[in-house]
Amino acid sequence: MTSYGIYSPWDHAKKELPSIKNFFLTVPAQTGIEFGYILNITKAKGRRLTFKIDHPPFKDDKGNIRPPFTGEVFVKTNDWDFFLGDYVWEPIEDKIGEWRLTSYIDNTIIADKTFTITRPD
Repeated sequence: MTSYGIYSPWDHAKKELPSIKNFFLTVPAQTGIEFGYILNITKAKGRRLTFKIDHPPFKDDKGNIRPPFTGEVFVKTNDWDFFLGDYVWEPIEDKIGEWRLTSYIDNTIIADKTFTITRPD
């Protein structure tokens, strides 16, 4: 893990990863704040990296509780940077609480951080 905390907004369409702004595990509940971590993965080209974001219970557009966010990507090179994160969006109130971000290669945890979204003062 090369960094974790609050980042500049991330444009998913661009190749560049977001820049670290602050190394924090506590994140203010304000819209648009990007948080997470960056991993530098070496000697794993072609292997599958899976990830999971556990979050406080909030509902989707149909009123159902959203399950954890999960996904997978394949490691592209033998020296590869990967960002796992999320951001705060409206309504803010149901995003407050613990957000656990976990990354795995071959079912082995390679990164695990818990961020706490807190009410603004």
